Amino acid sequence: MRFSRMLIGLSVVVLVTSACSSATTQSASSKSLTSSPASVVLSTSSPRNGETTFDIYLTGYSYWDNTPPGSAEISKPVIHRKAGGKGTYRDPITIAVGHTIIGNRQTLDFEAGTRFYIPNLRKYVIVEDVCGDGRNPQDGPCHTGYNGLPWLDIYVDGSGSRSGDATQCARQITAVQQIIMNPDRDYPVVSGALTETGCQVFSG
Repeated sequence: MRFSRMLIGLSVVVLVTSACSSATTQSASSKSLTSSPASVVLSTSSPRNGETTFDIYLTGYSYWDNTPPGSAEISKPVIHRKAGGKGTYRDPITIAVGHTIIGNRQTLDFEAGTRFYIPNLRKYVIVEDVCGDGRNPQDGPCHTGYNGLPWLDIYVDGSGSRSGDATQCARQITAVQQIIMNPDRDYPVVSGALTETGCQVFSG
């Protein structure tokens, strides 16, 4: 999520939680999963094959509010050249994460190529983009997090839909919810872009 996406993300926070200003300054980096356990809520269940389960704050960005608008450009392509994906393990959806820029060094909160599974959406996702723009993206909410939780931003697509439908989808999926990092391959999936498949949200 670059600057224009951040504006949509902030408006979603106002609409859904009215609490954007309460975002903490704690880093949501992958290193913090071990050095600062309080930054995530780990699952009490036994992990499968190195899985890590924790809570995140999830927002969405679309084809219409990407940078530049009306595009699927991404900054860290791994398996896609453009933002996309169907949500399967083999074709996960692009997700953006917070990052820092110190001098000439950019560090993503989760490494490009990291896979996750989001149970409430029944989608696999992969880190291929960054959330936050400018010279100091570490000062923005995607990096500082939301109430101590990592903030991730999923691509809801919308390229085949009206911009209003994509915006509504982004609002609909915005919530604190569970995510699984380094997931197994056998979780249930509703295949397809989020907006174009009705932006379904499941409970458990």
